[in-house]
Amino acid sequence: MAMVAADTQFHVLAVDDSIIDRKLIERLLKTSSYQVTAVDSGSKALEFLGLNKDEDEQKNPNLLDDDDDEERSEASVSTSSSSSSSSGDDLHQQQQHHQEVEVNLIITDYCMPGMTGYDLLRKIKGSSSFKDIPVVIMSSENIPSRINRLVKHFH
Repeated sequence: MAMVAADTQFHVLAVDDSIIDRKLIERLLKTSSYQVTAVDSGSKALEFLGLNKDEDEQKNPNLLDDDDDEERSEASVSTSSSSSSSSGDDLHQQQQHHQEVEVNLIITDYCMPGMTGYDLLRKIKGSSSFKDIPVVIMSSENIPSRINRLVKHFH
């Protein structure tokens, strides 16, 4: 992981389907002056990072980027920091240019509908752009087989 310059904020991507947990993570990290982007699903995290766009284009090369997609994204993506927040236009630009997205840490819930934290982790670690970003997976369930699978696969 590269060192963060003194004049830039440490950027955390928080992924959780529970709005209460997302807001808690966001509030805790903002008090330490971190920039936080909070999303409600693994697919939204991949969208923010620009990782699902390549898959979508392969499945449907005629896919157009329209304003409806931007409005749906804004509904469940919240970017904030101790000093400012991003507008929908800023988010749209970040999604289009995922190479420029600077995320220093990803915190994700394990159990989410649609895509688990494990699936999200596999996609992030399979990406050349984001494979070196640390990922923290949280779970309120104490399931040793799940923990062992994560440790064994990514150790």
